[in-house]
Amino acid sequence: MKYIDLHVHSTKSDGSYTPSELVAEAVKQGLAFFALTDHDTITGIDEAIAAAQKTALTVIPGVELSTSYHGKDIHMLGLCLDYKNTTFQKQLNYYMESRDARNEKIYSLFKEYGIEISKKSMKEMFGDVVYTRAHMARYLLNKGYTTSINGAFSNYIGDHGSCYVPRENITPKQTIECILDTGGVPILAHPLLYNLSKENLENMVKEFKGIGMLGIEAMYSTHTPSDENALRLLAGKLDLIISGGSDFHGVNRPNVALGKGKGNLKVPMSILDTIKSMSTFMQR
Repeated sequence: MKYIDLHVHSTKSDGSYTPSELVAEAVKQGLAFFALTDHDTITGIDEAIAAAQKTALTVIPGVELSTSYHGKDIHMLGLCLDYKNTTFQKQLNYYMESRDARNEKIYSLFKEYGIEISKKSMKEMFGDVVYTRAHMARYLLNKGYTTSINGAFSNYIGDHGSCYVPRENITPKQTIECILDTGGVPILAHPLLYNLSKENLENMVKEFKGIGMLGIEAMYSTHTPSDENALRLLAGKLDLIISGGSDFHGVNRPNVALGKGKGNLKVPMSILDTIKSMSTFMQR
């Protein structure tokens, strides 16, 4: 049986593999499909699709958008979407402006701790890509301001870090509608990483469903069988579909393999078939 991976990042955001290298790795791992879901950008999709044309692999167009919910960063995957839609591309520019504004605020907070960081210094280290908190953590590590990526998050840029700034101006409703407007399927990414109680998670998922969200990522690299089962039950209870992916970042997340997560992830083709059936873009 062939498997798929519906949550993958490239060098266009905070992954370490180029889109073409991701295709080569996916073929090596025997995947039938993978979704390129970079943060707030679709600039790698054309390259990935072109590289996949020489293989038996198919690339699914996707994106991972960030929003703020009660002060927490919440991520929404958009799968099977019309990434060439000009209105959608304009909306992504709005997301990028919001991300840049937030990053500038974080850079200012770093300076209060004697840490010199700016858009210019980030570009010098990482090139012209979408700068995420993962990039900031790598910058702090490379410059000797922290001894580990985890330390950078816990001390500075995690949800409770001293330099954390929540995403502004982007509401969950805007994020979900942005994905729906381009014919895509909005999926709540890694639901358990938000560290919500069972009750609060269910309330959030229920609220998001009420504004158009269609599914949750039940199959994920860090999920135990009981985690996955609980999320499947939640999806069933709220009449939502499920998705699955590794959240592969290459060397930037070294314990997670493409298509396999931490070793036991096996997302079947049937998951994608259901998502495709919910995509108005795929039905055109």
